[in-house]
Amino acid sequence: MDFGNEKRERILILGAAGRDFHNFNVFFRSQLQFEVVGFTAAQIPHIACRLYPPELSGSLYPAGLPIWPEDALDEIIIKCRVDRCILSYSDLSHQEVMHLAERVLARGADFGFLGLKNTMLRSTKPVIAVCAVRTGAGKSQVVRYIAEIIRQAGLRAVVVRHPMPYGDLAWQVVQRFSSRADLDAADLTLEEREEYGRHIDRGTVVYAGVDYQRILDQAQSEADVILWDGGNNDTPFFQPNLWITVADALRPGHEISYYPGETNFLAADLILINKANSAAEEDIIAIQANASRLNPGAEVVVAGSEVRAVDPGMISGKRVLIVEDGPTITHGGVAYGAGMVAARRYNAAEIIDPRPYATGSLKDIFIQHRHIGRVLPAMGYYPQQIRELEETINNADCDSVIIGSPIDLGRLIEINKPSTYVLYDLVDMGRPYLRERIEEFISQSMQGSAEKGVEAGRIEGSCP
Repeated sequence: MDFGNEKRERILILGAAGRDFHNFNVFFRSQLQFEVVGFTAAQIPHIACRLYPPELSGSLYPAGLPIWPEDALDEIIIKCRVDRCILSYSDLSHQEVMHLAERVLARGADFGFLGLKNTMLRSTKPVIAVCAVRTGAGKSQVVRYIAEIIRQAGLRAVVVRHPMPYGDLAWQVVQRFSSRADLDAADLTLEEREEYGRHIDRGTVVYAGVDYQRILDQAQSEADVILWDGGNNDTPFFQPNLWITVADALRPGHEISYYPGETNFLAADLILINKANSAAEEDIIAIQANASRLNPGAEVVVAGSEVRAVDPGMISGKRVLIVEDGPTITHGGVAYGAGMVAARRYNAAEIIDPRPYATGSLKDIFIQHRHIGRVLPAMGYYPQQIRELEETINNADCDSVIIGSPIDLGRLIEINKPSTYVLYDLVDMGRPYLRERIEEFISQSMQGSAEKGVEAGRIEGSCP
């Protein structure tokens, strides 16, 4: 294709198989002034060295686009004569963002981001977006809670999940899940199953994939309300009518020190402080103070995460191995999750350290993430890693296994010892209640009296 003598700015998109593809699709794909040379990949194993396929890359990129490991960033900038790198993944500390920027600047390229108005799609149906300040703050339980309120109102909620396309991208363009059979047929990672399974068990259809305009077009055709279920601490792909940001009461200060979680905190209509039933009062107050100072227009709701074991007898007085939600423990940066809470609540006799029993890539996980406590993250991004998880669990010298991951592990691996699942759900703790706010939103939306305030005001309002 001939672009004349006009120089196109050469763009490298820094990503982790999600936000990066979305930014390309909605902003760069058809813009003649830019020439995207490819993507880099971080955080998730085995997602580099792939091709963003021609079926998705558009007419300007008929051969598709390469996806390189981020470790090769310096070499790529020089070899591909990159003019600007666009950061397009999430859950990075502010310090990590600047270290990445300094690497780019040292090689002579510019460093930047895409903002909300260039990346959020508009829906014909009301959108409630649930985002967070960190991975593991409890977004999914908030989405489940809201979906149930919508269902009780006689309306249909459809969940659209932040992307996790770690396989064949051309085949994952639009994914719709309404049953466990759909999950089995899609050859998903454990992380995807963790995020989709409990929504489906409660009768909620889930969409995900790569091209979110096509996903939105299909999802809004069967939804009364669309629920955006965010990933990590990323911002919404859809323009929300109600923007909810979940802050973690066990990690005060993270709401103003991680990218782009602080963006969510500053832009939210409602800030929900989760896990307050397990947190110190001064930590809750600290988050409330940050909300009042930085986003005084947002309503603040305090809620708890109620943890319960399906079979407490598998914990009480037992030597237990704890399996936790993978992303929460790894790049979410927390030492433990709901499984550990259940072990303490039900008086486990001993918590077994999984490290001596780890095999294969799980050994590397513990080396890479030294903050992890005496828990085993449910890693399973590829078949061999799932087998390594199974071997590690079965190697462990313990009486029983606590499964704190939301995935039904028993459908995927054989566990050679007794086990129990841990469930966790949101509970309103005091007024203002999240339930009341959602019921108010539903009433206004269905009456047609609530316009898209984010569309008319926050994003496209007149200049002062």
